[in-house]
Amino acid sequence: MNVDLSSLDFAKGDGLIPAIVQDADTLQVLTLAYMDRAALEETIASGEATFFSRSRGGRWRKGETSGNRQTVVSITPDCDGDALVLAVRPMGPACHLGTTSCFGTDEAPGVGRIAALERTIIERAAQDPSVSYTARLIAEGPKRLAQKVGEEGVETALAGVAGPDEELASEGADLIYHLLVLLRARHMSFQDVLDVLARRAQPAKDAT
Repeated sequence: MNVDLSSLDFAKGDGLIPAIVQDADTLQVLTLAYMDRAALEETIASGEATFFSRSRGGRWRKGETSGNRQTVVSITPDCDGDALVLAVRPMGPACHLGTTSCFGTDEAPGVGRIAALERTIIERAAQDPSVSYTARLIAEGPKRLAQKVGEEGVETALAGVAGPDEELASEGADLIYHLLVLLRARHMSFQDVLDVLARRAQPAKDAT
């Protein structure tokens, strides 16, 4: 985490700088907190999100009592150097009310659902194949999983041709799930797919 502390404007907020905390995988905004210089330095040194509590009047490390710690992946200042975005991997709910985010009760809305599903797949993969369908699929190996992806692809295509919208959405969900399990079985993630899409999009940007 390379952060130039000298470029940050703590004075604008009377010694504090707002920090937007975002899930590094789902991109869901988890909370808004504040940091003084010492809290930011501690965060960089420890790798865990540490803030300044305005109500307590001192620093506190997220999860020090609840266990819901946040491992920091990156820290990005805004263009004026007076706000931060912390990308984190949470070890539990961010909100004291027990919800994933302090902003509403939804979990990983939009495309963030893909990353949330990947986390579930990782958890299920470690379970007993006799009780977990996901673990059983992975135990059968990539060849069987590839077959399942093919089957689900055909069913999705058929639903796209002749099925109602609900059927197409359902078959599409099955296809995405089995693709994610196949990627996991190959020690890959959906990010690998996104990286390819990003590379493909680059020539189009360069041409404009």
